[in-house]
Amino acid sequence: MPDTRTRRRTGQRFHSGLAAEEIAERAYLDLGGTVLARRWRCEAGEIDLVIALEDCIAFVEVKLCRSPGPDSPVRPRQWARIEAAAGLWLAGAASAPRACRFDAALVGPCGALTVIENAHMPGLT
Repeated sequence: MPDTRTRRRTGQRFHSGLAAEEIAERAYLDLGGTVLARRWRCEAGEIDLVIALEDCIAFVEVKLCRSPGPDSPVRPRQWARIEAAAGLWLAGAASAPRACRFDAALVGPCGALTVIENAHMPGLT
């Protein structure tokens, strides 16, 4: 059984992750996006945010980072899971699929946000 410190750290990480997702979501809403799904899960994995933008659907992986920069900290294996989950999400979407992109939203310790659009190109993992 985990000790109290471990449970406290796990709870803090969980709530920090939720706060980071809210920061990213607000940024996409400010750009005119519409949230289609939050923390969408399936057998292939989880997608933090699915956002409808004017010209595409963005599948967004949100990461807490000590110092957000121009490089995505998301590993190829994780992108592969997100890509597979996105395929299942699109298969269940009611409307005709639009162009898609895979973004990384990096949130720093003070809430600073860096969004890397097209951080992953499907099929290149």
